[in-house]
Amino acid sequence: MCESVCECVASLCMCVHVISVFVSVGQSPLCAAGMNAAVRATVRVGIYTGAKVYFVHEGYQGLVDGGDNIKPATWESVSMMLQLGGTVIGSARCMDFKEKWGRLKAACNLVKLGITNLCVIGGDGSLTGANQFRTEWSELLADLIKQGKITAEEAKRSSHLNIVGMVGSIDNDFCGTDMTIGTDSALHRIIEVVDAITTTAQSHQRTFILEVMGRHCGYLALVTALACGADWVFIPEMPPEENWEEHLCKRLIAQRERGSRLNVIIMAEGAQDRKQKPITCDQVKNLVSKKLGFDTRSTILGHVQRGGTPSAFDRILGSRMGVEAVMALLEATPETPACVVSLSGNMAIRLPLMECVQVTKDVTVAMAEGRFEDAVNLRGKSFQNNWNTYKMLAHVNPPEVKSNINIAIVNVGAPCAGMNAAVRSAVRAGLIQGHQMLAIHDGFDGLANGQIEPITWAQVGGWTGKGGSNLGTKRNLPGKNIEQISLNIAKFNIHSLIIIGGFEAYLGGLELVTAREKYEELCIPMVVIPATVSNNVPGSDFSIGADTALNTITTTCDRIKQSAAGTKRRVFIIETMGGYCGYLATMAGLSSGADAAYIYEEPFHIHDLELNVMHLIEKMKTSVKRGLILRNSNANDNYTTQFLYNLYSEEGKGTFDCRMNILGHMQQGGTPTPFDRNFGTKMGAKSVMWLTDKLKECYRHGRIFANTPDSACVLGMKKRSLIFQPLASLKDDTDFEHRIPKTEWWLKLRPILKILARYEAVEIDTSEVAAMEHIIKKTGEIKGGKI
Repeated sequence: MCESVCECVASLCMCVHVISVFVSVGQSPLCAAGMNAAVRATVRVGIYTGAKVYFVHEGYQGLVDGGDNIKPATWESVSMMLQLGGTVIGSARCMDFKEKWGRLKAACNLVKLGITNLCVIGGDGSLTGANQFRTEWSELLADLIKQGKITAEEAKRSSHLNIVGMVGSIDNDFCGTDMTIGTDSALHRIIEVVDAITTTAQSHQRTFILEVMGRHCGYLALVTALACGADWVFIPEMPPEENWEEHLCKRLIAQRERGSRLNVIIMAEGAQDRKQKPITCDQVKNLVSKKLGFDTRSTILGHVQRGGTPSAFDRILGSRMGVEAVMALLEATPETPACVVSLSGNMAIRLPLMECVQVTKDVTVAMAEGRFEDAVNLRGKSFQNNWNTYKMLAHVNPPEVKSNINIAIVNVGAPCAGMNAAVRSAVRAGLIQGHQMLAIHDGFDGLANGQIEPITWAQVGGWTGKGGSNLGTKRNLPGKNIEQISLNIAKFNIHSLIIIGGFEAYLGGLELVTAREKYEELCIPMVVIPATVSNNVPGSDFSIGADTALNTITTTCDRIKQSAAGTKRRVFIIETMGGYCGYLATMAGLSSGADAAYIYEEPFHIHDLELNVMHLIEKMKTSVKRGLILRNSNANDNYTTQFLYNLYSEEGKGTFDCRMNILGHMQQGGTPTPFDRNFGTKMGAKSVMWLTDKLKECYRHGRIFANTPDSACVLGMKKRSLIFQPLASLKDDTDFEHRIPKTEWWLKLRPILKILARYEAVEIDTSEVAAMEHIIKKTGEIKGGKI
């Protein structure tokens, strides 16, 4: 991203007048998938609040040139944008905006239209440019009055300019947000290539070097390395130690000696050594091929990472950021500093724009001064966690002194993508700690039947990218086999247990804890890692596997909408998985632009169905002559998918026709997405580290004894961090009959779905919107070369 205002390259700008709200949108040439989702959400929420909305085509250049570059936006004009990469409103580098005369022209154009608010989607250069524009706004108005370009009355009506930013950058190089718009989609492109390459590499026993984007930020390289189990990663924030060439060769040889048929090395394009000398693909390739004699290939991905269809995560992120940006603008006052809406965990937050820009620049300064630990810390908690997890799993040789601890791993419930990544991570993290890791096959049945065996480092090689469950999994609970399970725990000397699965894993964990009173063998530390497409495990906002399923649904909906666009006047009714949990239907509705999503948690009646039908009939009168309705599998016992199909078909006669699709088990299959691979990897490693500490606490008189509530926990993502919560403490927040948590965070996103589908009288829950936070306090202010 450009660092100066001069190169601020047309960002995505939205202009909003609070009285008559305007939204102007442009974009940086370095576009990122998911920006169109942000544009769509901002335009539609702006219109919903009574705003008059404008597009600014060609970014800042359009702002300077004015005229036809600033056009009104309508509800229909942002239709069918969600699945498109890049930007539909054009982009251009703007040299004119570097000069004051260019900014004067831009200010004049805004004043004439009554625009007093800007929403900018871009990188730090684009956002810095917008902030400078805001800072000198009063001066620009005074100059325009002197030149006779505007009247004093016009200047008075436009006396201040509010700024809200959204970060669009595949590099994820903007400090203050866990993920920038476009990053997840870029990871999808990268992992597709890695998966294709590794099959070839295994066949020919090759070493592959893959260079990904990231001139100043190693996020893409780091997460790719975690997601594919790479042997080595080069990132600019943390260059390798001196004599890295020898260490790299030893690492590759050790992997081959363990039976691996391939080596994977991931490089950020900005890779450097400790003396800030670039490390190139060719340099590493020549090193490996000449010193080790390995057949080595290198691939530079380039701009393919920027293209393609946005992932479901980026569409939802862009939509949420767009809504939050409009809310921030509506609440802004002349005293409100320019802010950027960001993602922290699963929460949308607001941060001072220039603080984020400053910390982003501080990272570059830290790297230039050789303070690499500071650079990693300034990147934020998410980056730190990824780096620490990679460092842990990068060890090849477990310690010679063993711990005499046996940790067993079992998969329970339906299979889902990402389970194997969690198993691999847990196995290797355990071996690094000196523990013996045991694999339990076929769920709790396997634990009862003694299907237990040691699992080694090499056995889990390549598991990160495999879907399903390599250990095998069943839905059966411990129940009637509890006695046999306790006997096998003693027989195989199992000291702790990792249960990876869905609601059955949670229930099974509870049953084991309850049985501790009768069976002392069950008094061992346990941890449940949620892994299910339904995302219905209490104690975690996200479950491993849900993101992969969501992307499968979203891709299917894209294809269906495309066919509907061709035939016109057609409505599709689609049934998703999830049991009684409406997560998949709701999130797929957001990511695919559905007209309605029926779920169990939000009861609906015949009157609601009638309103939805009338909504679609009115929609067919516009230029958008198609409809998409999602229904969660157990949304209602009587209003089945077939019933909805019959109802819509009958009521839509003469206006539209209907088609029905039940997606079924395809939602559980496929290779894991980058999110699920990374999430599973971090969860598996963290669970082992927690168990290691807990085992030390529970070791008494030569044996393990754990019977306190906090010795059996669910590891889950709650708002901003991974936390352990006792299984017993989660019972009060569990609807056992319907197998869902009583509190589900994503329900607060459902009004957004309705507003974006153009329903009226929808209220947005803003109860969690807090005061603007300060990134400097969160990451640490640099003073005297130290944080």
